Amino acid sequence: MLSEIWYFEKPGKQNTERTLELAVKRAEELGIRYIVVASSTGETALKLIELVEGKNIKPVVVTYHRGFYREGEDSMDKSTEERIREKAILVRQSHILSGLERSISRKLGGASRTEAIAEALRSLFGHGLKVCVEITIMAADSGAIPIEEVIAVGGRARGADTAVVIRPAHMNNFFDMQIKEIICIPREKR
Repeated sequence: MLSEIWYFEKPGKQNTERTLELAVKRAEELGIRYIVVASSTGETALKLIELVEGKNIKPVVVTYHRGFYREGEDSMDKSTEERIREKAILVRQSHILSGLERSISRKLGGASRTEAIAEALRSLFGHGLKVCVEITIMAADSGAIPIEEVIAVGGRARGADTAVVIRPAHMNNFFDMQIKEIICIPREKR
């Protein structure tokens, strides 16, 4: 099989539209039914929702757990969340590759094996690919996607710059996950 990989020169929000276009195109080519996208404010999610309108692709939006930025608050405002829920599945969950482990490391020092996996993914492949792995597990664990090939889209902070075809796994079967294809990724990782 021959498939192209799109390389962005640098990571960042400026790659969002192209990343989403490439993800949708590859989903259509492969007959993939779900695109999982990370979105903190909802901006990237709404762009994906617009792109898949009328297509046989279900957008699944994964966002931060309540209190990620401020205690008791969501990162996404209520009206944006309502707009997303009308057309997509919204998953709000703790980060699988940090979660409670990060709290312990911040308080007591050191790093956990989970944080080592996250850092290895981030350092070797970029923040976006680490996010793709993480949101796929979060979506699978919440029941938002089946264990079949999906496309995951991630980035760092705002926007998206990485998309992969991935076979999900649940958190308790992490090493059963497979990244099947890289659709797009930044060449520079930081």
